[in-house]
Amino acid sequence: MRKKLPVPARLLLYSLLFIFTLFFLIQPRESRGGEQLRTATALVEGHSHEDIKRGERFFLGLLPFERKSASCVSCHNLTPTDTLNWNPSAMGIAVKYAGKDFAAFQSAVMQPSGKLMEEVHKNFEIQEEDLKLVKLYLDELAIAGPAAQKPTINNLLIFLFVGLLITWALLELIFFRKIKYRMIPVVILLAGLGLQLKMVVEEGIKLGRSQGYMPDQPIKFSHKVHAGDNGIDCKYCHSTVEYGKSAGIPAMELCMNCHVVVREGTHSGKFEIAKVVEANEKKIPVEWVRIHNLPDHVFFSHAQHVGVAGLDCAKCHGDVASMDVVKQVSDLSMGWCINCHRETNVKFSENHYYDNYIQLHEDLKAGKIDSVKAVQIGANDCMRCHY
Repeated sequence: MRKKLPVPARLLLYSLLFIFTLFFLIQPRESRGGEQLRTATALVEGHSHEDIKRGERFFLGLLPFERKSASCVSCHNLTPTDTLNWNPSAMGIAVKYAGKDFAAFQSAVMQPSGKLMEEVHKNFEIQEEDLKLVKLYLDELAIAGPAAQKPTINNLLIFLFVGLLITWALLELIFFRKIKYRMIPVVILLAGLGLQLKMVVEEGIKLGRSQGYMPDQPIKFSHKVHAGDNGIDCKYCHSTVEYGKSAGIPAMELCMNCHVVVREGTHSGKFEIAKVVEANEKKIPVEWVRIHNLPDHVFFSHAQHVGVAGLDCAKCHGDVASMDVVKQVSDLSMGWCINCHRETNVKFSENHYYDNYIQLHEDLKAGKIDSVKAVQIGANDCMRCHY
């Protein structure tokens, strides 16, 4: 007769099975079903799944085995990166050449125009039949899109594991009573509850905040090149920052003030600037991804902060002039705003906007105060931001 596992061991086994089942269920559907979509699309176009996979292997540099030149993916990334890759992404190339024939694609690869691309591609070697397979793979990529990234679930697994320990501690205290020192499960129970509460609070606080958010943009625009290296003033492009609620997004016509002449970038070549020219000529709005975004119940005006208060853009946005890819530096939380109002001196005496604060002007003249903080003129009143 088989001996049954003790209750604690069975409980642990069932919990582990639950965690692994949950891990499988939360995998993105695209990662499990994307291959079928690619195959279906290929079959519609009259190509086999093997042709698509072979083209992908050439793109990734897995074929040919005695390859001498760099692989396509070494320059044209398939997944987003934390730093700016000046070369066009695989998806960008796929979308651009999806509606074009092989001759156009072959010419762009083997006889590139522009100094930068000529230099990069000068030693690139690939057979015509193999390049056709690469084009086929990119056509599929343009339709099916890249495989979805798997989510990071480290915190979830830690939370579940701590929950498992809490459950064991409760069962030990109430039913099992196998451990001699009763304080051990009590300590585990209290520590586990404390850790879970801390995790819940931290994740709750993060809701609606995106500190460190750094999305890819439809055009690889580098603030480091424009605002840093070339010294273009922020207000030249964001022209409504001193007078409007929003800083404004520059129109393509403004970009063409420079790019009517500059058609090839030192780092990016022609590919990205060509997007600007095409958007301007075809009057197609560029769908930029917004980075800094406040909740709907919060009012914020750039005119008040930049136009009236004269704050530098870097105060909130960080050193954007040194960023190739712009990211959200501050958490934009209410506490962050309130602390800034408490610490920031207002340009009070020289700004006629504040002439009606008579008592504060008199206190400054009498030497009772040496400066005026934003909080002293009502910056932290609830109705200033929430009304």
